[in-house]
Amino acid sequence: MTDPAALQRLLTWLSPAFPVGGFAWSAGLETAIVEGPVRDAAATRAWIEGNLRHGSIHTDAILLAHAHRGLVEPQTLRDLADLCLALTPARERRQEVLAMGEAFVAAARAWPSPHYAALPSPCPYPVAVAAVAAAHGIEAQDTLLAFLTAAVQAQVSVAVRLVPIGQSEGLAIQAALEPVIAAEAEAAQHAALADIGGIAYASDVAQMRHETLPTRIFRS
Repeated sequence: MTDPAALQRLLTWLSPAFPVGGFAWSAGLETAIVEGPVRDAAATRAWIEGNLRHGSIHTDAILLAHAHRGLVEPQTLRDLADLCLALTPARERRQEVLAMGEAFVAAARAWPSPHYAALPSPCPYPVAVAAVAAAHGIEAQDTLLAFLTAAVQAQVSVAVRLVPIGQSEGLAIQAALEPVIAAEAEAAQHAALADIGGIAYASDVAQMRHETLPTRIFRS
Protein backbone atom coordinates (compact mmCIF):
# COMPACT_ATOMS: atom_id res chain seq x y z
CA MET A 1 0.00 0.00 0.00
CA THR A 2 1.12 3.56 -0.68
CA ASP A 3 2.65 5.27 2.36
CA PRO A 4 0.43 7.57 4.46
CA ALA A 5 1.84 10.81 3.00
CA ALA A 6 1.17 9.63 -0.54
CA LEU A 7 -2.33 8.51 0.45
CA GLN A 8 -2.98 12.00 1.81
CA ARG A 9 -1.96 13.45 -1.55
CA LEU A 10 -4.21 11.09 -3.47
CA LEU A 11 -7.17 11.98 -1.28
CA THR A 12 -6.45 15.66 -1.89
CA TRP A 13 -5.77 15.46 -5.62
CA LEU A 14 -8.84 13.33 -6.43
CA SER A 15 -11.15 15.17 -4.06
CA PRO A 16 -14.07 17.16 -5.54
CA ALA A 17 -12.56 20.15 -3.70
CA PHE A 18 -9.32 20.01 -5.72
CA PRO A 19 -9.53 22.94 -8.17
CA VAL A 20 -9.77 21.15 -11.51
CA GLY A 21 -13.35 22.22 -12.22
CA GLY A 22 -14.65 18.65 -12.52
CA PHE A 23 -18.06 19.72 -11.19
CA ALA A 24 -18.68 21.64 -14.45
CA TRP A 25 -18.56 18.59 -16.73
CA SER A 26 -20.93 15.65 -17.19
CA ALA A 27 -19.20 13.68 -20.00
CA GLY A 28 -22.50 13.45 -21.87
CA LEU A 29 -24.57 12.24 -18.91
CA GLU A 30 -26.62 15.45 -18.93
CA THR A 31 -27.71 14.68 -22.49
CA ALA A 32 -28.72 11.15 -21.52
CA ILE A 33 -30.80 12.51 -18.65
CA VAL A 34 -32.47 15.24 -20.72
CA GLU A 35 -33.22 12.97 -23.68
CA GLY A 36 -34.50 10.08 -21.59
CA PRO A 37 -32.19 7.03 -21.47
CA VAL A 38 -31.22 7.77 -17.86
CA ARG A 39 -34.39 8.22 -15.80
CA ASP A 40 -33.80 6.49 -12.47
CA ALA A 41 -31.19 4.91 -10.21
CA ALA A 42 -31.07 1.63 -12.14
CA ALA A 43 -30.47 3.38 -15.44
CA THR A 44 -27.88 5.64 -13.81
CA ARG A 45 -25.94 2.65 -12.52
CA ALA A 46 -26.11 0.91 -15.90
CA TRP A 47 -24.90 4.04 -17.73
CA ILE A 48 -21.96 4.60 -15.39
CA GLU A 49 -21.01 0.92 -15.33
CA GLY A 50 -21.07 0.83 -19.12
CA ASN A 51 -18.60 3.69 -19.28
CA LEU A 52 -16.50 2.11 -16.57
CA ARG A 53 -16.26 -1.23 -18.36
CA HIS A 54 -16.47 -0.23 -22.03
CA GLY A 55 -16.33 3.55 -22.45
CA SER A 56 -14.22 6.62 -21.82
CA ILE A 57 -13.49 5.80 -18.18
CA HIS A 58 -12.12 2.41 -19.22
CA THR A 59 -9.94 4.04 -21.89
CA ASP A 60 -8.67 6.67 -19.48
CA ALA A 61 -7.65 3.97 -17.00
CA ILE A 62 -5.46 2.20 -19.55
CA LEU A 63 -3.88 5.47 -20.66
CA LEU A 64 -3.25 6.37 -17.04
CA ALA A 65 -1.48 3.07 -16.37
CA HIS A 66 0.83 3.58 -19.35
CA ALA A 67 1.51 7.22 -18.48
CA HIS A 68 2.41 6.20 -14.94
CA ARG A 69 5.12 3.90 -16.33
CA GLY A 70 6.21 6.48 -18.91
CA LEU A 71 7.11 9.29 -16.53
CA VAL A 72 10.83 9.24 -17.35
CA GLU A 73 10.21 9.31 -21.11
CA PRO A 74 8.84 12.70 -22.22
CA GLN A 75 8.18 11.41 -25.74
CA THR A 76 6.10 8.56 -24.34
CA LEU A 77 3.99 11.02 -22.38
CA ARG A 78 3.53 13.20 -25.47
CA ASP A 79 2.48 10.16 -27.51
CA LEU A 80 -0.01 9.11 -24.84
CA ALA A 81 -1.39 12.64 -24.67
CA ASP A 82 -1.88 12.64 -28.44
CA LEU A 83 -3.56 9.23 -28.30
CA CYS A 84 -5.87 10.37 -25.50
CA LEU A 85 -7.01 13.36 -27.56
CA ALA A 86 -7.40 11.25 -30.69
CA LEU A 87 -9.74 8.95 -28.78
CA THR A 88 -12.06 11.69 -27.54
CA PRO A 89 -15.27 11.38 -29.59
CA ALA A 90 -16.64 14.89 -29.12
CA ARG A 91 -15.40 18.46 -29.08
CA GLU A 92 -16.70 19.12 -25.58
CA ARG A 93 -15.13 15.92 -24.29
CA ARG A 94 -11.79 17.09 -25.68
CA GLN A 95 -12.24 20.42 -23.91
CA GLU A 96 -13.05 18.55 -20.71
CA VAL A 97 -9.93 16.38 -20.59
CA LEU A 98 -7.69 19.31 -21.53
CA ALA A 99 -9.19 21.85 -19.13
CA MET A 100 -9.12 19.42 -16.21
CA GLY A 101 -5.63 18.20 -17.08
CA GLU A 102 -4.13 21.67 -17.26
CA ALA A 103 -5.89 22.71 -14.05
CA PHE A 104 -4.65 19.56 -12.31
CA VAL A 105 -1.02 20.18 -13.26
CA ALA A 106 -1.24 23.82 -12.20
CA ALA A 107 -2.75 22.97 -8.81
CA ALA A 108 -0.37 20.05 -8.20
CA ARG A 109 2.62 22.39 -8.42
CA ALA A 110 1.96 23.10 -4.76
CA TRP A 111 3.80 19.77 -4.36
CA PRO A 112 7.03 20.52 -6.31
CA SER A 113 8.74 17.98 -8.53
CA PRO A 114 11.40 18.30 -11.26
CA HIS A 115 9.42 15.79 -13.32
CA TYR A 116 6.77 18.36 -14.22
CA ALA A 117 9.11 19.65 -16.91
CA ALA A 118 8.56 16.40 -18.83
CA LEU A 119 4.79 16.81 -19.05
CA PRO A 120 3.29 17.55 -22.46
CA SER A 121 1.45 20.80 -22.96
CA PRO A 122 -1.49 20.65 -23.13
CA CYS A 123 -1.73 17.60 -20.88
CA PRO A 124 -4.97 15.56 -20.84
CA TYR A 125 -6.37 14.72 -17.43
CA PRO A 126 -5.57 10.98 -17.15
CA VAL A 127 -2.00 11.59 -18.31
CA ALA A 128 -1.62 14.47 -15.87
CA VAL A 129 -2.89 12.46 -12.90
CA ALA A 130 -0.66 9.52 -13.76
CA ALA A 131 2.50 11.54 -14.25
CA VAL A 132 2.06 13.63 -11.12
CA ALA A 133 1.30 10.55 -9.02
CA ALA A 134 4.33 8.72 -10.38
CA ALA A 135 6.51 11.78 -9.77
CA HIS A 136 5.61 11.55 -6.09
CA GLY A 137 6.14 7.80 -5.80
CA ILE A 138 2.47 6.83 -5.63
CA GLU A 139 1.78 3.31 -6.87
CA ALA A 140 -0.15 2.80 -10.08
CA GLN A 141 -2.72 0.53 -8.39
CA ASP A 142 -3.58 3.17 -5.79
CA THR A 143 -3.68 5.92 -8.40
CA LEU A 144 -6.03 3.91 -10.60
CA LEU A 145 -8.35 3.08 -7.70
CA ALA A 146 -8.53 6.74 -6.69
CA PHE A 147 -8.97 7.98 -10.27
CA LEU A 148 -11.74 5.50 -11.10
CA THR A 149 -13.52 6.09 -7.80
CA ALA A 150 -13.45 9.85 -8.41
CA ALA A 151 -14.77 9.38 -11.96
CA VAL A 152 -17.72 7.33 -10.69
CA GLN A 153 -18.40 9.81 -7.89
CA ALA A 154 -18.47 12.68 -10.40
CA GLN A 155 -21.01 10.87 -12.58
CA VAL A 156 -23.17 9.97 -9.59
CA SER A 157 -23.10 13.61 -8.50
CA VAL A 158 -24.45 14.68 -11.89
CA ALA A 159 -27.28 12.16 -11.62
CA VAL A 160 -28.16 13.15 -8.06
CA ARG A 161 -28.65 16.72 -9.23
CA LEU A 162 -30.43 16.07 -12.53
CA VAL A 163 -32.30 12.73 -12.65
CA PRO A 164 -33.00 13.32 -9.76
CA ILE A 165 -32.09 10.45 -7.49
CA GLY A 166 -31.58 10.83 -3.77
CA GLN A 167 -28.27 10.84 -1.95
CA SER A 168 -28.98 7.37 -0.58
CA GLU A 169 -29.54 5.96 -4.07
CA GLY A 170 -26.39 7.70 -5.26
CA LEU A 171 -24.34 6.16 -2.47
CA ALA A 172 -25.86 2.75 -3.21
CA ILE A 173 -24.66 3.06 -6.82
CA GLN A 174 -21.16 3.93 -5.67
CA ALA A 175 -21.11 1.00 -3.26
CA ALA A 176 -22.39 -1.42 -5.90
CA LEU A 177 -19.69 -0.34 -8.37
CA GLU A 178 -16.76 -0.79 -5.97
CA PRO A 179 -15.98 -4.34 -7.22
CA VAL A 180 -16.10 -3.12 -10.83
CA ILE A 181 -13.73 -0.27 -10.00
CA ALA A 182 -11.31 -2.68 -8.34
CA ALA A 183 -11.44 -5.07 -11.31
CA GLU A 184 -10.90 -2.25 -13.81
CA ALA A 185 -7.96 -0.89 -11.82
CA GLU A 186 -6.33 -4.31 -11.78
CA ALA A 187 -6.97 -4.97 -15.46
CA ALA A 188 -5.70 -1.56 -16.56
CA GLN A 189 -2.29 -2.22 -15.01
CA HIS A 190 -1.74 -5.17 -17.34
CA ALA A 191 -3.52 -3.88 -20.45
CA ALA A 192 -1.68 -3.02 -23.65
CA LEU A 193 -2.55 0.08 -25.62
CA ALA A 194 -3.93 -2.31 -28.23
CA ASP A 195 -6.52 -3.37 -25.65
CA ILE A 196 -8.12 0.07 -25.82
CA GLY A 197 -11.49 -0.11 -27.48
CA GLY A 198 -14.97 0.99 -26.54
CA ILE A 199 -18.51 0.01 -27.32
CA ALA A 200 -20.23 2.71 -25.25
CA TYR A 201 -21.69 4.27 -28.38
CA ALA A 202 -24.68 5.82 -26.63
CA SER A 203 -22.32 7.72 -24.35
CA ASP A 204 -20.20 8.89 -27.29
CA VAL A 205 -23.26 10.15 -29.14
CA ALA A 206 -24.56 11.84 -25.98
CA GLN A 207 -21.27 13.72 -25.69
CA MET A 208 -21.59 14.87 -29.30
CA ARG A 209 -25.20 15.95 -28.86
CA HIS A 210 -24.62 17.87 -25.65
CA GLU A 211 -23.71 21.11 -27.40
CA THR A 212 -27.11 21.11 -29.13
CA LEU A 213 -29.15 21.07 -25.91
CA PRO A 214 -31.25 24.25 -25.70
CA THR A 215 -30.61 24.55 -21.95
CA ARG A 216 -27.51 23.18 -20.26
CA ILE A 217 -26.17 23.09 -16.72
CA PHE A 218 -22.90 21.30 -17.48
CA ARG A 219 -20.22 22.05 -20.04
CA SER A 220 -20.14 18.56 -21.58
